[in-house]
Amino acid sequence: MEQRLFVSNKDETIPLFKNPVLEYFSHIHPATPVVVFMPVVVWSLWMGFRDISLGALAAIFVAGVVFWTFTEYTIHRWAFHIHPTTELGKKVHFLVHGIHHDFPRDSTRLVMPLLVSVPLSLAFYGVFELLMAPYHYPFFAGFVAGYVAYDSIHYATHHWQMKSRTWNFIKQYHMKHHFVDPDTAFGVSNPMWDYVFNTVPEWARRRRSPQTSSKHTSAL
Repeated sequence: MEQRLFVSNKDETIPLFKNPVLEYFSHIHPATPVVVFMPVVVWSLWMGFRDISLGALAAIFVAGVVFWTFTEYTIHRWAFHIHPTTELGKKVHFLVHGIHHDFPRDSTRLVMPLLVSVPLSLAFYGVFELLMAPYHYPFFAGFVAGYVAYDSIHYATHHWQMKSRTWNFIKQYHMKHHFVDPDTAFGVSNPMWDYVFNTVPEWARRRRSPQTSSKHTSAL
């Protein structure tokens, strides 16, 4: 009998913490990253514009976005999809990512909680400043913009109907990561690094016709 890869595909949630404060902050509205982090992107670009030419600012911004996509892939593949053997490791893994695979349509846990994303963003900012000041401003802006795009795309793949061929492919790509093969397709916002590291699922290599793909996505 084929192993089921999820517990529920309904938009429902389960409690994670006995502490009411931690439980409250484990839920997040999908628009929160946009509201919180896009002003940071604007501020970072403004700070960078004071010392860097517009052309360089744009190029470094794009480099930051690309670096985010690499970070997205590496965290998803090598942090979120580890296979812990200890009980503590299994509990931590469930809190970090396992719950998302068990309840993939839980709309309150589809984007990263601020208790995690804010400290991580500050840590990345510190590293970028240490290594590349003053170019860290546009690089960080691109990195954060990439993160916001990732969170928004991730929510959309689980809850929005995609009509265009490109967005429908991105939706399929992530849905099949959940419901067919969780050991491939680690890129969520795009599959670029899956091609680099050879983790593209076979179906995506064959690139089925749009008609067949749409039918399969609807069934999921």
